[in-house]
Amino acid sequence: MARPTYYVTTPIYYVNDAPHIGHAYTTLACDVLARFKRLDGFDVKFLTGTDEHGQKVAESARAAGSDPKTFTDRVSQNFRDLAEVMNFTNDDFIRTTETRHAIACQDLWRRLDERGQIYLGTYAGWYSVRDEAYYAESELIEGPDGKRRAPSGADVQWVEEPSYFFRLSEWGDRLLEMYAERPESVLPAGRRNEVLSFIRGGLNDLSISRTSFDWGVPVPGDDAHIMYVWLDALTNYITAVGFPKADANEYATYWPADLHMVGKDILRFHAVYWPAFLMAAGLEPAQRVFAHGWWTNEGEKISKSLGNIIDPLAIVDRYGLDPVRYFLLREVPFGNDGDFSHRATVNRINGDLANDFGNLVQRVLSMINRNCAARVPEPGTLGEADLALLSSAHGLLEAVRDSIDVQAFHEALEIIWRVIRAANGYVDRQAPWTLRTSEPERMATVLYVLAEVIRHLAIITQPFMPGSAGRILDQIAVGADERDFSRLGPSGAISAGAALPKPEGVFPRFADD
Repeated sequence: MARPTYYVTTPIYYVNDAPHIGHAYTTLACDVLARFKRLDGFDVKFLTGTDEHGQKVAESARAAGSDPKTFTDRVSQNFRDLAEVMNFTNDDFIRTTETRHAIACQDLWRRLDERGQIYLGTYAGWYSVRDEAYYAESELIEGPDGKRRAPSGADVQWVEEPSYFFRLSEWGDRLLEMYAERPESVLPAGRRNEVLSFIRGGLNDLSISRTSFDWGVPVPGDDAHIMYVWLDALTNYITAVGFPKADANEYATYWPADLHMVGKDILRFHAVYWPAFLMAAGLEPAQRVFAHGWWTNEGEKISKSLGNIIDPLAIVDRYGLDPVRYFLLREVPFGNDGDFSHRATVNRINGDLANDFGNLVQRVLSMINRNCAARVPEPGTLGEADLALLSSAHGLLEAVRDSIDVQAFHEALEIIWRVIRAANGYVDRQAPWTLRTSEPERMATVLYVLAEVIRHLAIITQPFMPGSAGRILDQIAVGADERDFSRLGPSGAISAGAALPKPEGVFPRFADD
């Protein structure tokens, strides 16, 4: 029987600068989803990549004294390097300078044109190079210097040039119908409300070509124009599954995408323009767009001018990979803005990881090593307390799955930590170290129950902290072929008598200097 499929994408990242914490955060969320779904029996495609066209990239290349292709080759590699350091498991890395992508973009353009969705005109209005976005006069704000700026704070410039337009104004009602039929297709709910408000305010036709520079995909049949960078960029999601070959195996298997993960600043492009482009071309929109929040740094907005950009490579080097992965998805409700601070990171490492999870694993496995000849003990009759703890572990998958399916990563981790805290409480109450001589069978039962709970915890935390979870599973002799979610529950119980290696700490405390 064919496995269910799951297609998750990051936005493709602009190569006008080095990767920062926001890029790592978005891709991490997708990596956790991809890992979780694979362990849960899904056939997963996980896509990330780089957006290498547009005026902003051309200007960045010029400022670096380079031609755009050489510049994008170099900076795109930085994002591949980040994926390796962060242990991301993307199945594909797409670049918009690839031939396969130009073919897909031009085919999408032709489909829109054949359906009467494109016309030639002249664009006159405000444009932000930094955002690569057009803004109506009513959307602009006045800065402290009296200059007009985009809602993002980016500078805008008045642009007048010939342009092809997409008939976006015709798609407002259909978009509203789609979101009424599929209310969870934009999450969190507050972001969905933003999208609906924007659509209800009236949609104007969208300029989708430029003539004032040439770093982009040429418009089919009119080389004087290149495609608007967002039409180009958004198309990557279907390029990567074989479009325009609609009968290609990957396209038929994975499209429509289950989830586009984006930052809140690019929600409009993904939840208004992109589904309109697709429906207008006779294609199906993605199932969901999730727009997460931004990080601040010790309470301050992150910006190059303030010099407080958070380098993900630096914090991984300081704290370790899995602690950083855990902190980023645990510290704030996913979807909200969050504040990165070193104190909060250390508190999570020392509290949640070292004191809670690490201490549970270390003391249980050490007691088994000392008192049970380094073998999983044979349990006796299970009592009420034993069954209650085992039941909480056996129920983990269903509860965590529900949270993961709505991208509530923080909630999923809290569910897991409830079981960790319950297990630590069970250790304290049962005090197995006092039972060695008085009740050795009871001691064996308690340690068996704890080993089985640790097995569940290690398996379910693999998507979040794959290296650390793997080391725990090694220490309780769970083989590589026994680690997927089908092994959760009583049917995959740990084997009594299995020899265990000498335990080693997995989550050391961090000395905050």
